[in-house]
Amino acid sequence: MTELAATDPLPKPKRDIAPILLPIALALVTIPLIGSPSTWLTLTAASLAMGMMIFIMASGLTLVFGLMDVLNFGHGAFIAVGAYIATLVFAPFAASVQADSLWVNLAVLAPAALLSMAVSGALGLVVERVLILPVYGQHLKQILMTTGGLIVAEQTLYALWGPQIIPMPLPTSLRGSFILGDVAIAKYRVLATLIGLAVFIAIQLVLNRTKLGLLIRAGVENREMVEALGYRIRRLFLGVFMTGSALAGLGGVMWALYREQVHASMSDELTVLIFVVVIIGGLGSIGGCFIGAILVALVANYGGFLVPKLALVSNILLMVAILMWRPRGLYAVTSR
Repeated sequence: MTELAATDPLPKPKRDIAPILLPIALALVTIPLIGSPSTWLTLTAASLAMGMMIFIMASGLTLVFGLMDVLNFGHGAFIAVGAYIATLVFAPFAASVQADSLWVNLAVLAPAALLSMAVSGALGLVVERVLILPVYGQHLKQILMTTGGLIVAEQTLYALWGPQIIPMPLPTSLRGSFILGDVAIAKYRVLATLIGLAVFIAIQLVLNRTKLGLLIRAGVENREMVEALGYRIRRLFLGVFMTGSALAGLGGVMWALYREQVHASMSDELTVLIFVVVIIGGLGSIGGCFIGAILVALVANYGGFLVPKLALVSNILLMVAILMWRPRGLYAVTSR
């Protein structure tokens, strides 16, 4: 190697911006199809809020999927548990929830979200130690164990809270919309978008600016090398699993407020949606998961407005189209 070559800076990898441009292109293409600019803006704002909530629920799963090579079909249980735990906080403070004060409402909403994250994270600890640990590297057994855990969790929720749907109304200050000309943007959707962006930025900072993030990214790409360097990858696995479970609990609270109801079967309907987002984004990719969640939400809202009969299969059609373009997802991190 020559002296000149030795002092040359390492070439930077080319930045793949095609997936980033995809949601923008989709939004622009639908403008003439929808016709009304105000309707388009309302649908787009709703899609961003929905995408942020889906991302929060799916982000933990994509890290677990990529780092631990674990097929956790029970991820939806953490979402449902988080939503139900929030009802325990909302019920005794119903007067504060109904108060027409943003700070009073947030004083109830914030502890509810934190408690849901704590309980979901603790449940993730139990699940990882009891169900996941004995079946590392055995995908078929992982599917059976985690699916069984999902069924047990769902039936436990039925036993504790009953089969009825529990209403979870939005706090008073988060009801209504911001009116900008002919455009109406729901207040809660603005809050959901801000929380989703904050979670995405926090995860990106941890993964790209800290030693812990370096170990996580290294573990996704080459687990054996991280172990050879003397790091206890099992503890890292456990921490990532608990964090993913806690984020699922937070997403469960936000989704329950979005739908204004809680029921045990919500875990079933969201599990498929989350796996679609993870597959679209690419195994183990937070950035891909973020873009995938926005794409799914945009297609669901635009499709539901333009072609209502296709709304039920829009997510599957989107996944098929993405995989035909990029078989490993938008930003594949691992080849597993």
